[in-house]
Amino acid sequence: MSLFRLAYDALICNDVSEKVILTSKLIHYKGLKDAHPKCNIKKISIPGRPQKPTLVNFNGAPKRDKSELGMIKNIHAICHIEFNAINLALDAIYRFQEMPIEYYDDWIKVAIEESYHFTLLRKYLESLEYQYGDFDAHNGLWQMTVETDYDVLARMALVPRVLEARGLDVTPSIKKKFSGSKYNEMVSILDIIFEDEIGHVKIGNFWYQYLCKKRKIDPIKTFDQLIKKHIGTNLRGPFNIEARLLSDFSQSELDYLEHPELLIIK
Repeated sequence: MSLFRLAYDALICNDVSEKVILTSKLIHYKGLKDAHPKCNIKKISIPGRPQKPTLVNFNGAPKRDKSELGMIKNIHAICHIEFNAINLALDAIYRFQEMPIEYYDDWIKVAIEESYHFTLLRKYLESLEYQYGDFDAHNGLWQMTVETDYDVLARMALVPRVLEARGLDVTPSIKKKFSGSKYNEMVSILDIIFEDEIGHVKIGNFWYQYLCKKRKIDPIKTFDQLIKKHIGTNLRGPFNIEARLLSDFSQSELDYLEHPELLIIK
């Protein structure tokens, strides 16, 4: 079986446990000299997922207050994000089959780490006598994947550098909510996720810059154009500058994020 076929099979798998197992098998493809043979690429509006959780629009997602149930819902929401992140990484492998072999090594690493994060959160939910799927969830992460399936540059620009980077911005405040609570175990889980996500955003930054250089286009202006096209409004802070620097955002990019109105596009 080729790397691309395995990634596709894992991507469309509806059974959560089987998806995790299939994703773990990607490790056998790390370090190959090439990723052939290729396979046909299909548009995937909805990846493999269990019947639960029920998907709702963002405004219909469960409200997560500071009550015990609200804290459980927050854990479930993070678990759902990590489940989606497995599919995001699998699609990045399967869909873009003309990239250098190092690209696939990177995204295999991301897929396996996202699977680990999901497993940690799923097991923690189960220890609290809840299951992944017990609460509704929104589908915004996958929607951006669908919208960027036409170009690997758009994908690298907007999934790791926007969606995953947003996780770097908000994780410290989420950790504070769990710290000192009866759900304090979430702090150590979030620490693992946070450190790995710095690496994931760094991978996105590397391949985005690689593609911009290859196409001889300005990375900041192109990023601005893609944000306007797919998001329609400037990204909102506050931004975790320290974590973004660790993930290889340049100072010029951070200046743009904080003051996009100062960008002059000729």
